[in-house]
Amino acid sequence: MLDILSITSPIFILIGLGYCAVRAGFFSRADMRVLGTFVINFALPAMLFKALSQRAFSEVMNAGYLLAYAIGSLFAMGVAVLVARKWQQRDYQSSVVVGMGASMSNSAFIGLPVALQVVGPVASIAMALTMLVENLLMLPILFILADRADHKGASLLSMVAGTFARLLKNPMLVAIGIGFGFALFNLKLPSPLFKVVDMLSLASGPLALFVIGGNLAGMGVKGMVADVALINVAKLLVHPAAVFVCVWLIPGIAPDLRAAAVLFACVPMLSIYAIIGQKYGLESMCAAALVVATVMSFFSISALIWILNATGFVNPLY
Repeated sequence: MLDILSITSPIFILIGLGYCAVRAGFFSRADMRVLGTFVINFALPAMLFKALSQRAFSEVMNAGYLLAYAIGSLFAMGVAVLVARKWQQRDYQSSVVVGMGASMSNSAFIGLPVALQVVGPVASIAMALTMLVENLLMLPILFILADRADHKGASLLSMVAGTFARLLKNPMLVAIGIGFGFALFNLKLPSPLFKVVDMLSLASGPLALFVIGGNLAGMGVKGMVADVALINVAKLLVHPAAVFVCVWLIPGIAPDLRAAAVLFACVPMLSIYAIIGQKYGLESMCAAALVVATVMSFFSISALIWILNATGFVNPLY
């Protein structure tokens, strides 16, 4: 158990440090946005490129992983949307936003630091594959479904094209594409450029966690108990369980990649969930769900790592 806490405690101490830094006035939430922009546009893309470009293409492209994570995420989304519509009697659009919180992980800021400590460097490959599913499948589907209610006159094709055009400008997706290209053609960066990439990639993990904590400062959790409970049960239990079943049943996935997939699925929802919710007038619900999920994930992630080790799913701890 101490080994597990040695993995999860530093993650949440860094999150807590960011939270306390903002609450104490050392940084403002606006500063967190600047630091987050650096992480998203420079540090994480550098880390993704480094991880992908240093391996053979056959090693980094795993169709089984993509299929398993996609099916597990779609299942979690479907369950959350269905419960929100039928049980909570929510409208179509807000039910889709609930589904987004249930199926989209904070894979870059929390998932990667956790997975790196459990399965080692292969976690970077798993993150790249996870981001392909999230950014090229889940986000387009969720945005199109949610926006459909506001753009009933717009054609489906134009909405799909617009969504993908925005997503393909994401620096992390660009880095994944270039990294896959380097792996496919066995290309290498000149040593000075590689050192720059390496230095940037080292900043991604700690700074990302610090930013998460800073962004949580000032978020409220009052009211909305049923909504927050639904989103968190779906995200922290249903999503990882669905991905676990899928990576177990679908062949061609190495044990360390299986473990990484489940770890990515069990972390809280994406950090911009409250910002996305603001677009639909649901920022309070999304912010509350994010705060609770981040706190509860300390226990759920620790429990999952114990289960993975107890069952031999990943052994020993990296």
